[in-house]
Amino acid sequence: MSDQIIIYSSYNCGYCDLAKKLLDKKQIKYQEINIQDDPSQRDIMLERANGKRTVPQIFFKELHIGGFEELNMLEMSGTLDKILNEK
Repeated sequence: MSDQIIIYSSYNCGYCDLAKKLLDKKQIKYQEINIQDDPSQRDIMLERANGKRTVPQIFFKELHIGGFEELNMLEMSGTLDKILNEK
């Protein structure tokens, strides 16, 4: 599943850390792409996220989840597990 969840992140990003901690707590693997380490990924993130520039930007397969707040809302509503269990 790690190839299905992608988190675009940067250094010193509290919301990135919160998103990763939430997924780690649920034992969900993910691929992290740090846009400071690889600036070419910023343009890919912007295109995939419809121009949203903030990090994190989180994707499940082709579904754009959004940032930490959206991820957390999905978790609190019980919807995150439903999304992740879709094949």
